[in-house]
Amino acid sequence: MRKLAAGNWKMNGTRASLSEVEAINAALNDTDPNVIICPPVPLLISACDIRGQIGIGAQDCHAASYGAHTGDISASQIADTGATYVIVGHSERRTDHRETNDAVQAKAQAAHEAGLIAIVCIGETLAEREAGKTLTALGQQMSGSIPDGATSQNTVIAYEPVWAIGTGLIPTLEQIDEAHRFMRAELLSALGADAQNICLLYGGSVKGSNA
Repeated sequence: MRKLAAGNWKMNGTRASLSEVEAINAALNDTDPNVIICPPVPLLISACDIRGQIGIGAQDCHAASYGAHTGDISASQIADTGATYVIVGHSERRTDHRETNDAVQAKAQAAHEAGLIAIVCIGETLAEREAGKTLTALGQQMSGSIPDGATSQNTVIAYEPVWAIGTGLIPTLEQIDEAHRFMRAELLSALGADAQNICLLYGGSVKGSNA
């Protein structure tokens, strides 16, 4: 299974920033991991036009296919831009927008129905980590956020501990390995043998110097 690297630009970047997509594409070769870039919505179409080998994704979608949801974007609209991925359940949305596991699952299901690959984010808070409840928190988020129809073809799971995002704090390799091993076991139990091929990512204060 080829490795996967995904970059979430969050609410950063303008059209001038798309030169970075061009530079990354130019530097890739056949032995590098698959690369995904998730820019802000206004840049999706332009990013898709120049992506080359790079996968392009959105940072969120609405669970509904259409309707009176001012400021939102549906999974089908994302697919119409040419993008093939969408992030759902990022901790910033779980916190800032009070998104529940049920809401995240509905968005992931909408992504699947639109033909997108859902990058489902899970992760524990610092309080949960310090209380020894990391795996419990991850298990609850996985069971509540991942749709029944998840497969290795339509789903990626990203472990993003809340306490590591934007703080400069980095889990040890042992802590990440423990989380990923637990996640893989939960996926295999819930989804069967195909879950062995679902990509598991790590995110949280990742940069070139510590990747």
